[in-house]
Amino acid sequence: RPIPHLTIASPMNEHELRNLMYSAQLPGHGSYVIRYPRGKGVLVDWRNPMEEIKTGTGRKLKDGTDVAVLTIGPIGNDAAQAIAEVEAETGMSIAHYDMRFLKPLDEDILKEVGEKFSRIITIDGVRMGGMGSAVLEWMNDHDYQPKMTRMGLPDEFVEHGTVAQLREIVHLDKESIKEAIKK
Repeated sequence: RPIPHLTIASPMNEHELRNLMYSAQLPGHGSYVIRYPRGKGVLVDWRNPMEEIKTGTGRKLKDGTDVAVLTIGPIGNDAAQAIAEVEAETGMSIAHYDMRFLKPLDEDILKEVGEKFSRIITIDGVRMGGMGSAVLEWMNDHDYQPKMTRMGLPDEFVEHGTVAQLREIVHLDKESIKEAIKK
């Protein structure tokens, strides 16, 4: 994150990956990093007409009023399932945003979330120095004071295993996400 003028993106699914790869190769985009997802994809039909994704733009996947969940990358698919289950179980209203970019962050989304929510959960690849830390910094710099929960890999070496096994070990699986939302 501290490298100047570096774009860092992470796709939620195969269509997003194709569109980010297409966007990165367009003229004028500078240095562009795409966090390539590990494991199986979620879409059977992964082919799509490639479209440019404007650098630094996320997308709102679902509206809500009680808590905002901000995800980046493929973990957003598990979060979407967890959100649906928690809403069915509790009646909570949960907003879901796919940030797409770790750098630059979508400041329009952050402003909306900062104004609308007193509770935010970020789910990212890493807990320290990742998107959650960046969102926390942005909220502080803009005088928003939400209660923040940052979910991500801990600052330690993790065993080898499948994506599902590793997510369970580090508490980034669907059940752990559900518990964080319910707190």
